[in-house]
Amino acid sequence: VQLHAYGGGLVQAGGSLRLSCAASGRAFSNYAMGWFRQVPGKEREFVAAISRNSGKAYYADSVKGRFTISRDNAKNTMYLQMNSLKPEDTSVYYCAAVFSYNAYNYSASQDEYNYWGQGTQVTVSS
Repeated sequence: VQLHAYGGGLVQAGGSLRLSCAASGRAFSNYAMGWFRQVPGKEREFVAAISRNSGKAYYADSVKGRFTISRDNAKNTMYLQMNSLKPEDTSVYYCAAVFSYNAYNYSASQDEYNYWGQGTQVTVSS
């Protein structure tokens, strides 16, 4: 599956952005999905994950209550709604996919994902 992340940009602290991840190539609905982010010089960190059927979602503590992950299997697209953005959310955001036999599985471990998008830059100014 090929992934294309987009929707990043520059926003003031307290503002909102919605990232999208468009998938092509294989049945999107067979894949659990996740968002990760990485600042240059630091390790990539988990942001949020969602199961194949949207029945399960999981968030990093740093974004819980501010970010919402969702997906539309009919549109082969996953989303990350980011509200109340903080300067520390500034990063390159990556979407990732992993084939899952279980409709309710999701993963916070980047090592389990084998398909990655190219990343989209999010910059939050103070």
